[in-house]
Amino acid sequence: MVLKNIIQVAIAGVQVVGKAFGRALQSEIRASQQAAQRHGGGKEGRRKAVADTSSGMTLQEATQILNVSDLDSNEQIQKSYDHLFKVNDKSVGGSFYIQSKVVRAKERLDMEVRKQDKSSPPPSEPSKEDS
Repeated sequence: MVLKNIIQVAIAGVQVVGKAFGRALQSEIRASQQAAQRHGGGKEGRRKAVADTSSGMTLQEATQILNVSDLDSNEQIQKSYDHLFKVNDKSVGGSFYIQSKVVRAKERLDMEVRKQDKSSPPPSEPSKEDS
């Protein structure tokens, strides 16, 4: 009798955990699909959502943190990064949290710049006939 009750409780527990896991999985799938749609849908939206997830920061957030608008200006990005990293150094009374956000923002922008460099064709060289 006692064994029967223990087995019933165990089965009920497994069912509850299984249902909760199923709901959590469905919720995660929905969230992933919504993130891809927010980024334009399709393969490009999926790529952007994966980039945001892997870096933990959106491109928009990274540009706001480093206060840059042009991704083509590596000099501006580096200058802003150096300044913000230096002023948020813990040894000068800065915030380690903010400093780490600055580092993540720079990593995210660097990732985006590398992707743009890969996708853009190399500049064509003038042919000898043009000269």
